[in-house]
Amino acid sequence: MDQYSTKSNSYSEELSKINKKYNTISVLRLLCIILFLGSLYYYIKNSEIIFIVSAVLFFAGFIIFMKIHSKLLFEKKLSTALKEINDNEISYLEKKSIPFDNGQEFNDFHHPYAYDLDIFGEHSLFQNLNRTATFIGKKRLAEQLLTLSPNEEIIRNQSAVNELSQKLDWRQNFLALAKISQDSKASFEGLMKWNKFPSTPLSTAAVILSYAAPLLFLSVLISYIVTAETFLLSYLSYVFLLNLFIMGAFYKRIQIEIANAEDLDKVISQYSLLLKKIEDETFQSQKLIDLQQKLKFKTENASIHLKTLSGLFSNMDTIGNLLTASLFNGTFLFNLHVLKSLIHWKKEHAEVLEDWLDVIGEFEMLNSLANFAYNNTDFVFPALNTEFEINFSDLSHPLLNRNTRVGNDVHFHPQSFMILTGSNMSGKSTFLRSLGINMVLSGAGSVVCAKEAHVHPLPVLVSMRLSDSLSDSESYFFAEIKRLKQIMNELEGNAAFVLLDEILRGTNSDDKRNGTIEVVKKVIANKAIGAIATHDIEVCLTTNEYPDTLTNKCFEVEIVNDDLHFDYKLRDGICKNKSATFLMKKMGVI
Repeated sequence: MDQYSTKSNSYSEELSKINKKYNTISVLRLLCIILFLGSLYYYIKNSEIIFIVSAVLFFAGFIIFMKIHSKLLFEKKLSTALKEINDNEISYLEKKSIPFDNGQEFNDFHHPYAYDLDIFGEHSLFQNLNRTATFIGKKRLAEQLLTLSPNEEIIRNQSAVNELSQKLDWRQNFLALAKISQDSKASFEGLMKWNKFPSTPLSTAAVILSYAAPLLFLSVLISYIVTAETFLLSYLSYVFLLNLFIMGAFYKRIQIEIANAEDLDKVISQYSLLLKKIEDETFQSQKLIDLQQKLKFKTENASIHLKTLSGLFSNMDTIGNLLTASLFNGTFLFNLHVLKSLIHWKKEHAEVLEDWLDVIGEFEMLNSLANFAYNNTDFVFPALNTEFEINFSDLSHPLLNRNTRVGNDVHFHPQSFMILTGSNMSGKSTFLRSLGINMVLSGAGSVVCAKEAHVHPLPVLVSMRLSDSLSDSESYFFAEIKRLKQIMNELEGNAAFVLLDEILRGTNSDDKRNGTIEVVKKVIANKAIGAIATHDIEVCLTTNEYPDTLTNKCFEVEIVNDDLHFDYKLRDGICKNKSATFLMKKMGVI
């Protein structure tokens, strides 16, 4: 927290200094253009050489101040973004708000755990982790939370996340550059659409014409300057119109080529800066080095190639300005040459462009996990194994308040499946979600909310929270049966980590009990690891049949000073105390 406050104050002071310089340069820039126009006026009026000289100097000053102004504007945007980044972290850590995108668009109700474990949406895991600002970064983080990486990749991620967690300044500068890019799904997809659009090269005749027509115009112009023959002006106008006619023949082709490319040059320019940020940094972990190596292409880095592409799209924007387009194309077919360069760039780089942007997305994903590790120094990276051992020491839910959350020791070895009992509000569902979320984080290469963790990464399968699907005309019960079927299908031939919370609530108690017992038997027969929460004590008796596989755990509630007291501590055995009757009596329900 103190680190973020110090940085916020520092960037606030820096922003104040930049604003003063920015305002001063704006005034000087305006003064230069006024003096330039004044000098031109007096030169026209008096024809004195001093005024034309001063006009040239003031115009040169205007150009210089324009460049300084542009540089200061960039610094202003960057400092503003950096201050916002630190202010957001302060607000987040103080529990005032979660000022980050929640990734709701990635929610998938049919995914094995996305909806049940609140991976996306308000106050979700994604929203708490998310420190991305590009669409590809946000998409990559969502993918990482929805899929299980191989052990080797998890270890590579852990090393990368650990290294990046110690590079606070670099991470924040990278995020600031991404934020000012104003990237969006539309701009990313627009670039990908352009990249995949099949563009055939210009014909040999068109290439020859693109050089011959401007050379003809230049030749006639030089001839006029040398000879001062006025009839050459007529020829010059004819050639000018000829060039516009040629340009008109390619206008539709250009429009197709740059369709959906509005402001794409600015976004690509920021992509270039992000890649340069990666290229210029020194990394130690192998994954980060490998990602960096992907940015080397032929004799130059990817950032240089993208800067060139940004310039081409920027130059092509001139076709939208009637005056500029007429002048530039009537003289030397400017946009035709840009079209030729765009097609050539695509031919050379189409196969690697998406890989370069994937590197940006990968770094934003890793930066998000690194920021999570940085903010939670008491969390640990789990030690991985392939022996189906899953053990956590002081496990808790990573999104709960660190001052009030209660940790528990959990061991899925030698018994691999837990039957969990406890009264309402005793902490069963939160405990199951703690298990699920930390398994998801383990599979992503992140730190987990525990003092110690040994994990065999497994696919996570959950049935905890379902809702009636009115659009599909199915009841809660049928939706739950479909989810259980999905889980059973996934378990066939594949080990998985399974979490079930009070299943079969839509049927009578006997049917529910018998069905739950059969589900437990089938789950453990398929070598699943995990837990099931239930209120039915008879389900717990199944452990007598499978003592080597099943274990009973519970959360108890006590009545202290005529009030319910929950300690949220996991205990061995079956829950004995009940709270529903006591609570209804106390509240006057019965």
